[in-house]
Amino acid sequence: MKYIKNQENLNGKIILLRLDLNVPLKDGVITDETRIDKVLPVIKFLLANKAKILVISHVGRPKGKSINRLSLKPICENIENKINIKIKLINENIFKLRKNDFFKDPKDQLVFLENIRFYEEEEKNDITFSEQLSKLADIYVNDAFSCSHREHASVSNITRFIPSFAGLQLQTEISALKKITSEIKKPISCIVGGSKVSTKIGLIKNLIPKFDNIILTGGMANNILNYKGHPIGKSIKEDNCNEIIDEIFKYAKIHSCSIIYPEDVAVGKNMEDKARVKKLNEVINDDIILDIGPKTIDKIKEIIDSSKTILWNGPTGYFENSNFANGSYEIAKKIVENNKKNLIYSVAGGGDTIAVLNKLGVVNNFNFVSTAGGAFLEYLEGKELPGIKALN
Repeated sequence: MKYIKNQENLNGKIILLRLDLNVPLKDGVITDETRIDKVLPVIKFLLANKAKILVISHVGRPKGKSINRLSLKPICENIENKINIKIKLINENIFKLRKNDFFKDPKDQLVFLENIRFYEEEEKNDITFSEQLSKLADIYVNDAFSCSHREHASVSNITRFIPSFAGLQLQTEISALKKITSEIKKPISCIVGGSKVSTKIGLIKNLIPKFDNIILTGGMANNILNYKGHPIGKSIKEDNCNEIIDEIFKYAKIHSCSIIYPEDVAVGKNMEDKARVKKLNEVINDDIILDIGPKTIDKIKEIIDSSKTILWNGPTGYFENSNFANGSYEIAKKIVENNKKNLIYSVAGGGDTIAVLNKLGVVNNFNFVSTAGGAFLEYLEGKELPGIKALN
């Protein structure tokens, strides 16, 4: 894979820059700017090297139709304010555009094409669409790791037609993920949350041979407790997954990986309730398990203290209610504490995990926080991502 950071003489070159600016919008207002802030370095790097930038990105799922509320306009305005450079947003049909249509004014440095998913050819990975995109620039840069698990025209087929490079953020993401998959500093532990074991089984099975500890929390831990014969009341539980759990424990035993699950819990009668800490055998029929208890938190803190590398994906409970956010908050604070002392290398990923870190204001206190979602999980599952394959 070639990296744009190592490329000489970008002066005057038109760079087709694929970004992931799929930020949450409410009535045209951006409610979370994390993904925007992460792409600013590559924009500034290219501008500093006197390149002309033609950005392609998407918002939402317009399914090949032009939808005004999914325009990139508010994102362009946000970036304009952050870097103090005027941005042009091009609405013309991409099939009618030519390379010399851009940057006629020497002052133009940064141009956006409108939402690439307004074209159905994008998600179909249409080869003609990829070729047309490639004709608009001299160099292609993928700095959208979070889109790289998609076999889409602006991510996959495009590299057939134009010199292609990985961007700064993509390079950083892969470097961080290698430290928890192939260039590991042991002992290494993983904290996995979420509601369903079945959605994380690929991740768990791929990590077990490499990891010393897998800590299962959140809704999926209820399945483990149920499997182990503990009462879980009316807690969220996935059906027909005892076979999966049995497989996890057997596989972990073969590879000497410890599977950790809650030793005590915080329950409520409903999602808006206050938390009551209970031992596992104290959970009754109308209880809902919504977080881990203090004994479990202490156990996880001990594991963090004995680890050199930590991966965290998924909160430990229903953090939307602050009464059930204690487990997630305490774990985040412990990781940050050890991180500041340079005792661990820490990676976190997943939308809910980032939401927890944002609430605490500690996103920048982890070595790496991935906004990649599906691509993050698929990479950790050991799958080959189409966007990475294309660059290779």
